[in-house]
Amino acid sequence: MDKILEQLPKKAKDKHNENIKLFKKLNKKPPKHLDNLMVELHDNEFEKTDCLTCGNCCKTTVPWLNDQDVARIAKHLKLKEQKFIEEYLEVGEDNELSFKSAPCVFLGFDNECSIYNIRPKACREYPHTNRRRFHKISAITLENVAICPAAFNIVEELKKRLPIQYSEKGGKPREKFRRGGG
Repeated sequence: MDKILEQLPKKAKDKHNENIKLFKKLNKKPPKHLDNLMVELHDNEFEKTDCLTCGNCCKTTVPWLNDQDVARIAKHLKLKEQKFIEEYLEVGEDNELSFKSAPCVFLGFDNECSIYNIRPKACREYPHTNRRRFHKISAITLENVAICPAAFNIVEELKKRLPIQYSEKGGKPREKFRRGGG
């Protein structure tokens, strides 16, 4: 896994322009079956992927927490919400709450989350590849493909399954469509 994580940022950078074009096309006219396709791709990838062998999301990013996350985690830790916020969180420019640092303070040496059953919504849904209206979160996805090997693989598989034809070298998508696609 270490080698995969070492190579992932470069692979994501190499595919960045191609991925931007993909999302522009998806935003312009998303296929009717995109939500179902994303659930299928996500489920297929996570049958093969064990997050505990990676944990890169918890090691390198900080999730946003909503009010329900704060209340749930503070209660679990037997802290008042304000005390939990002061000790563990920082408030961003737009009043969003996130953990103060990465790696996550709740991440164990074995990549296990000590608050797994009550973890923040953003953590439960990561890498957000099976959510409805997936094409609307392109900025997040473009970041996640450089962090999460599963997200990278899902986006690559998405490009194979959509009717947009990409060149062999990962260059510009051709404007012609494959037969039988979509």
